[in-house]
Amino acid sequence: MSEKKQHHTSQPKSGFVFEKINYQLFAASVLVVVLGFILMTGTEDIYSFTKITLAPLVIVLGFALGFVAILYKPKNKK
Repeated sequence: MSEKKQHHTSQPKSGFVFEKINYQLFAASVLVVVLGFILMTGTEDIYSFTKITLAPLVIVLGFALGFVAILYKPKNKK
């Protein structure tokens, strides 16, 4: 009677911590944050709607997207 030992590994196949979609979301969040800082630049009319309201909102949304990119766990297809 011979028993075959089956090894079940729970380690991912690649050496990356996250999946591809996580890195894409994180790259998008970095771009959104950079866009927010670009909207905030300039010296004319420092009290404009773009610099006071829109740019900080875009930056916060970029950081929120980065948070989602870290926590997002895609469903594994088998």
